[in-house]
Order: sequence, then C-alpha cells, then structure tokens
Amino acid sequence: MSSPAAARAGLVFALAAHTVWGLFPIYWKLLGHVPAMEVLAHRILWSVGFTATVLWLSGQLREVARALRSPALRRALLLSTAMIAINWYLFIWAVSTDRVTEASLGYYINPLLNAVLARVVLGERLARLQVLSLVLAAGAVAYLTLSSGSLPWVSVVLAVTFALYGLIRKRAQVGALVGLTVETGLAAPAALLYLAMLRPPLGHLLTADLSTRALLLGAGVATALPLLAFAAAATRLRLTTLGMVQYLAPTLQLGCAVLLYGEPFRREHAVTFSLIWLAIALYVVGARRPAPTPAPV
Repeated sequence: MSSPAAARAGLVFALAAHTVWGLFPIYWKLLGHVPAMEVLAHRILWSVGFTATVLWLSGQLREVARALRSPALRRALLLSTAMIAINWYLFIWAVSTDRVTEASLGYYINPLLNAVLARVVLGERLARLQVLSLVLAAGAVAYLTLSSGSLPWVSVVLAVTFALYGLIRKRAQVGALVGLTVETGLAAPAALLYLAMLRPPLGHLLTADLSTRALLLGAGVATALPLLAFAAAATRLRLTTLGMVQYLAPTLQLGCAVLLYGEPFRREHAVTFSLIWLAIALYVVGARRPAPTPAPV
C-alpha cells in the first residue's frame, strides 16, 4: 500500500496528465491550418525521437530491442500502432473541423466501453449497476443518433479505437514509454515517407512561421510528457482513484469546445451528456460497492 506522500504525488501526476490531455484541443487548434495527416506524421516522427532519447538517457533503450524480439509482442504492438494512429488522426481532424464536442463524448464513453471489453474478452464480472450504466450509455448514443439524424461516428470511432488500444496494451505487458517508442517507431517509416512526398518536403516545417514550426517539433514532447506523468501516477494511486481522475480530460475538452470555440451545445447534447454522466456515476458506484458476502448456512 502506498504511503500518503506517494498517494499525494500520484494524484498530482494524474491531474497533470489528464489536464494536458484535456487541453490538447488548444494545441491542435493552433495547428488547424496544417492538414491533419501532416500534423499526425510530425507527431509520430518527433515522438519516437523524444521517447527514444529518454530511454537512452535512462539506460532502458535495450527494452525496445527486447520487445521487438518477441513475435507475439511485435504483432500486438503493430495492432496497437494502428489503433493509436487512427485515434490520434481522428482527434486532430475533429479539432481542426470544430467537432471537439463529439470528440469529448468519445472519451466519456471510452471507460464504459473498456468495461464491455473486460467482460467479453477478459471474462471480468460486472455488478448490476455497472451493467445498467452500460445500457444507459448505449441509450445515450442511440438518443443522440435519432435526435440529430446521424450517428456520432467521431465519438464512436474514438471510443472504440482507444478501448481496443487499451485492451491490446493491457495484454501486451510492456512499459508505457517502451510501448510508445515501439509504436511510433513502427509508424515512423510511413510518417517519414508521407512528409518526404510533400512539396516542399516536410511541408509546413520548412515554410510556415516560427510558432507553427515550434508546435510541430514540440508535438513529440507534448505526446510523451503526459504519458510519463500518467505512468508515475499509476504506480502510486489506487485504481479507483485513477479511474475517477480520467474523466477530467473529456470534461476539459468539452469546456474548450463550448467556452473557447463556441461549438453548439443543443438540447440533444445536454440530454446525451447528462445520460453519460449518470452512466459514469452508476458505474463508479457499482465498482466501489463490495461484493455481497454469502449468508451463513
């Protein structure tokens, strides 16, 4: 059991990580004039450079080679690479096209979808309140689909890809930073090829203003630092506390969407988010409730 000091430090790390993730729309919005695919390519390229440097300085770079030597782990990380690349691209695209509200809904749904995968794939048991929360969340998405006339596909794809990514990484048994280094390393050749095919090569990195260049180069640091903070939090906090803090990120994203960027928040959004928040509350209560003890014979 961690000490109170370690728990306080873990909470600070967790809050820092999820605050950065929650404010990511601001970062990507500043790059809104750059095509989303180009931003993604730079994010991948500079992420692998930064994380590999951190691993080298900490003497852990050999862990990357060890992970790549395992065929099963290689296959798993190749699949997780595809999931996180789709997730990153779609989120950057959603920010640039003023769909941050939809993106935040996806990250609210994600933990509930994690529970579905845990039940179906890993065989974990769910309390009745947790099952009710999942039904409520599905009803919220169905309501938004019927009331708006279209499926909130951005929310669904973000939630599905990130949930699958989490499941793959959970079973892969590899450290957070090592895993990210391998994933971005696997995607780096495609990213480099894409940037080389731009005219001029590297795109806005050579032609844009200084702030745009700095943001593109800083995408790797912006990606890795909150992950390092989250990894530090995970070793110091109880899982239930960590689970509660994760809702800070989509809440901040929703705040950015409505308060900073003036995205519409209509009646159907209010009803949908209210149902999702209620589903989250039921899920958390169900997760914290102790299992009933059997009656004495």
